[in-house]
Amino acid sequence: MAVSSSQSATLGLIIGCIIFGLGSLIVAHVDVGGFAMAFWRLAISGIVFTILATISKQAKPTSSRALVFALLSGAFLGFDLALWHESIYAVGPGISTLLNSLQIFFLAAFGFILFQERQTILQLISLLIALIGVAFIASPEFDYNADAAQGFITGIISGAMLAASMTFIRLTHDAAPTPIFILMQRISIGGSLAMIVPMLIIDNGHLLPSTLGDFAWIIVYGTVMQCLAWGLIAYSIPKLSLALTGLLLLSEPIAALIIDYFWLQKAIDSLQWFGAALTMLAIYLGSLKPKSLQENSKLKRYRFFARFYRQK
Repeated sequence: MAVSSSQSATLGLIIGCIIFGLGSLIVAHVDVGGFAMAFWRLAISGIVFTILATISKQAKPTSSRALVFALLSGAFLGFDLALWHESIYAVGPGISTLLNSLQIFFLAAFGFILFQERQTILQLISLLIALIGVAFIASPEFDYNADAAQGFITGIISGAMLAASMTFIRLTHDAAPTPIFILMQRISIGGSLAMIVPMLIIDNGHLLPSTLGDFAWIIVYGTVMQCLAWGLIAYSIPKLSLALTGLLLLSEPIAALIIDYFWLQKAIDSLQWFGAALTMLAIYLGSLKPKSLQENSKLKRYRFFARFYRQK
């Protein structure tokens, strides 16, 4: 029996999200600092995308503004990854990935401030639900985890950095349409350069993997999680509806929570599970827009990139 395009896209998106979720497991086990880990991920992916851009012979835009905006997008992505890593160390992959997914609300705020994009009542309600969900998640965590405050702060700020990265992708394309491999190459370069100074200061002594096994896992993290998973998501998103895409993308925080609970044996009580369910519901609702707003929004052309960058 033949598999339809929609079915293959659905499967591809789910697999891509799960692969991203597995990336948090690598971060939790490799003895490298959070900022250094972000540097290696982006540096390795930069090499991969440079090779792909060369093979595909994609032309570089001549706009200097497009170059600067892409590099800035990469810098914000670097801080997003680094802070997400720090959050993983503090509260585990599940909660940190869920907090990072709150970027959709920061993106909506940036759209309102910078591009005068209207917000819907549904989006405002979803923000309130998300705040309640995060409160339910945080309450038990603060009772026994001394690093809870650090984990929640870095996790939420990482979402803001991710939203800023996505905003600069939009500005890059406003300056000059940029082929995807060239764009990802520039983003990777900008992010890895931005990580050099903070990793030397913050992660001194934890810059390099200590074993060949850890070195291999870092290569996997930079290639499989940043490139292969992206390819699956890039293939899948244009073939699916907005509502189905928003729902399926929640498989990443779900996968991270399951990994955290069953594999890493993190204690997650019933109140936190309920808070996680509320937060994921809020993220899904916040991703929806009425059809009229989808058609009129300037951001529609960049939905592909926004959807991709919600994952890591």
